[in-house]
Amino acid sequence: MDMMAMVGTVLAAQQGALQSQVSATVMKQNMDAEKSAVLTILGAGQPSPANVGAGIGNNLNITA
Repeated sequence: MDMMAMVGTVLAAQQGALQSQVSATVMKQNMDAEKSAVLTILGAGQPSPANVGAGIGNNLNITA
């Protein structure tokens, strides 16, 4: 095997490793976005003020 073929093989291997790393990063970002969408749909976390009834969040009289 001549020197240029070996260099080409090494460069191809490096390119394959880089593609794998980029695809893993993109896949993780997509999974994080899907998780966020599911949590939003399920209403997890902080309750939204848009989902509470009328009068909730107004001043409370505690002098009784």
